[in-house]
Amino acid sequence: MQKTKFDTIKEVKPKWHLLDAKDKILGHLAEEAGNILNGKLSAHFSPNQYGQDKVVIINSNQIRVTGNKLEDKLYIHHTGFPKGLRSQSLKEVMAKDSTKVIESAVSGMLPKNRLRKKKMAGLFVFKDEKHTHQANFGKVSK
Repeated sequence: MQKTKFDTIKEVKPKWHLLDAKDKILGHLAEEAGNILNGKLSAHFSPNQYGQDKVVIINSNQIRVTGNKLEDKLYIHHTGFPKGLRSQSLKEVMAKDSTKVIESAVSGMLPKNRLRKKKMAGLFVFKDEKHTHQANFGKVSK
């Protein structure tokens, strides 16, 4: 009887994907990046291994959201001190650092398990078109 062979991490070569966030809706972009980071687009998908694929997202300053989310969507965190609940609107977070918005959205698309941190390490977000990973691309997604 033959046994099914799964590819190990060393056998699979990483693919680099470039996503342009210009005039794209935040959730649609996060879903696309999440699927790539999960390894769902790879023929070597295995749920107990993290995919080797990397995603570079450019133009994070020009992302779009639908409806009234710029004012209504809140990012909430706690400082750890009494009365330390803090919140910021999407507009405030975008003005401060637009890459955090995309990282948060993509993180929400990934499974909540011990591989999430490794998968998120394959995400690189840049505010404009200049990025430091020019030499790594084989496939360009638009």
